[in-house]
Amino acid sequence: QEPSLETTEGSGINISCSHPKIQGTYFIHWYHQLSGRGPELLALTMKASKELPEIAGRLWVSADRRSSALWLRSPRRGDAAVYYCALGA
Repeated sequence: QEPSLETTEGSGINISCSHPKIQGTYFIHWYHQLSGRGPELLALTMKASKELPEIAGRLWVSADRRSSALWLRSPRRGDAAVYYCALGA
């Protein structure tokens, strides 16, 4: 995962994550953490890519599940946060 990404307001951004040792039964979780708050779950999936209308984005998962990415179509200043991907049951 890139340590830092920048975009201008309204310009789409892709946040990628590599998880080459993913186990077969693991879910892929994506979180964001706004300044001064705890992490908040944005999406989870076993293997399917999916639209995320609540954040105007999309979660993409590679066919072999070894990588994923969170696409934010039109980010605003309020979307500035730390984004995490995690694996788990």
